[in-house]
Amino acid sequence: MIKVVKESVVFQDTDAIVNAANSDLLEGGGVCGAIFRNAGGGLQEECDSLYGCKTGDAKITKGYKLKAKYIIHAVGPVYSHSKEDKRLLSNCYRRCMDLVKENNLKSISFCCISTGIYGYPLYDASKIAVDTVNKWLAENDYEVEVRFCCFKDIEYETYKKIMEE
Repeated sequence: MIKVVKESVVFQDTDAIVNAANSDLLEGGGVCGAIFRNAGGGLQEECDSLYGCKTGDAKITKGYKLKAKYIIHAVGPVYSHSKEDKRLLSNCYRRCMDLVKENNLKSISFCCISTGIYGYPLYDASKIAVDTVNKWLAENDYEVEVRFCCFKDIEYETYKKIMEE
């Protein structure tokens, strides 16, 4: 089941939330900074022990003080107008879904990966997100609740439009 909600990913009560991470898995700005601040101590130390994450991949940590039990740190591409961008962004969503299944989780909340400072056009990134998750759900016999969390009105409107298409 897929839902689009106009809420911050930070405060979701799903088994996992997705952090739009940088490849060093360091506290950043935007949603990444908000996740780190709200998770509290311990998160950076656990991220340091993972030795970074490649673009297009994702790694999982505990959720610490968040409602979510886990944080999945997904490193999306910096938008460069190349075909590789789409493949890498799709890989992020696929890898997050794989981690959900590998860890026997039943719910996940996504933020809008790569659409902030990484500059990926919102409609294109949202379409990739919805298409990739739908394809993953069709290919895997695994029940999971998926939430696309939209912090801004334009994000919410874009996801709703894509879901209706």
